[in-house]
Amino acid sequence: MQILDKINKDNISDTFALSMTKFFRVIADTFFAKRYGHRAVVLETVAGVPGMVAGVWMHFKSLRAMKAGYGEQIREMLAEAENERMHLMFFIEIAKPNFFERLIVLFAQIIFGLFYLFMYVFFTRTAHRMIGYFEDEAVKSYTEYLELVESGKVKNIQAPELAIQYYKLGSDSKLSDLIRCVRADEEHHSETNHNYADKL
Repeated sequence: MQILDKINKDNISDTFALSMTKFFRVIADTFFAKRYGHRAVVLETVAGVPGMVAGVWMHFKSLRAMKAGYGEQIREMLAEAENERMHLMFFIEIAKPNFFERLIVLFAQIIFGLFYLFMYVFFTRTAHRMIGYFEDEAVKSYTEYLELVESGKVKNIQAPELAIQYYKLGSDSKLSDLIRCVRADEEHHSETNHNYADKL
């Protein structure tokens, strides 16, 4: 009976996580359609929230429990937040968001930050699963972006110097090279969060 209860709870949890992912995907598609550079700016702003929330919460949890066993996960989550922050810096140089888009970024960060904090405190497994699904969607978006660049529909401009230094790319690296690197990061974040959800 306990096993069946766990399966049912897991199904509800995963269904909710997936439905929230689809909901946020619809919002992104509505606002930005195929403007992938601008979409990346807003989404990477939001993407930088979960890792920081999770890392800080686990840090305080470790202090309260007086146990050292959370260190690896804390470092992983904070590294994820920093990685997503760097993605934002790259795409700000490319998309150059206007005032309205910067306002969207501000509100999205506040609203999603509060929502994710609530989710992480009370429904940790669902929170990790949701971010795993978010990252899966990010991989799809960056794949679509890359296809547009490689087909010539979006100009394959020079990669920002900050990205070249961060990823240790060649000095002649292009936007397509940057997108591949960012997509690989998102694949790693997806795997990490799905793994954490599986263990809870």
